[in-house]
Amino acid sequence: MPADGPRHRKFLTSRRAFLLTAAAISLAGCAANTPEAGTADEVAANAVAAPPTPVVTAAAQAPAPVPPGRDSIVSSFAGRPPNSWGLQLPGTATRLAAGAQGVALTFDCCGGPGGNGVDQALIDVLRHTRTPATFFLNSRWIQANPGTAKSLAEDPLFEIGNHGTRHVPLSVSGRAAYGVPGTSSPAEVYDEIMLNQEALHRLTGTAPRYFRPGTAYFDDVAVAIVRELGLVPVSFSINGDGGATYPMPVVLREVSAAKPGDVIIAHANHPNGGTASGITRALPILRAAGLEPVRLAVT
Repeated sequence: MPADGPRHRKFLTSRRAFLLTAAAISLAGCAANTPEAGTADEVAANAVAAPPTPVVTAAAQAPAPVPPGRDSIVSSFAGRPPNSWGLQLPGTATRLAAGAQGVALTFDCCGGPGGNGVDQALIDVLRHTRTPATFFLNSRWIQANPGTAKSLAEDPLFEIGNHGTRHVPLSVSGRAAYGVPGTSSPAEVYDEIMLNQEALHRLTGTAPRYFRPGTAYFDDVAVAIVRELGLVPVSFSINGDGGATYPMPVVLREVSAAKPGDVIIAHANHPNGGTASGITRALPILRAAGLEPVRLAVT
């Protein structure tokens, strides 16, 4: 379809209307704050620096194929009923590729009321210890923290993933998780993915490869839509910080229990939680066990 065709103009108009509506919606953040676990200086001082290692950056690639448009997704998936719902559905990536010996650290930045914070202590520890990680950024968090978002995107240690536009579960029936209503149609699924995908492309210069919805819940039709749009739907195998509610000892216990190939989920938007201090103490334990943190590599 030509870029200046009537369908394209119609999509742009509907997208602007969606953005205005989304801006008025007030959704809860990932989790409530917990008592302070230490300042950035204190946490960084406790970190054990890893030996310097070269950071491998991706080779130049040809532009990614253009994903299907909104009308195409609506036409292809309209009326398809979901049959399953959860955190680890078939088609979602929950572990690294077969044979991986390391573990992947992934951190959600959820945004919205109570969720726009920046856990700078965590970011500092990852940089000090040369620890790769993937940050899943939500549109609201990017808008609240444009400088930090750009800094993360420009750091070759880190990869940026898509954490949605409104930070809601991904569903075609409006199903809720943790009291948060999900998207309710293929059109809403498209907007939840692609409006933030466009924002992240502008931020990073490349289109993110990975998508994780708010709450990490999908239904099976939404999983298929993510795949149809050329992204990998990512879940996890270890819940490292319980939505930023775990205190330091629990974060330490959960993350230290990782096995080769695990994908660990935690959060980087609650600086007063136990995530930074727990990750700080877990990193040397993982490395002593031969579990080097690696870039997310899932299909």
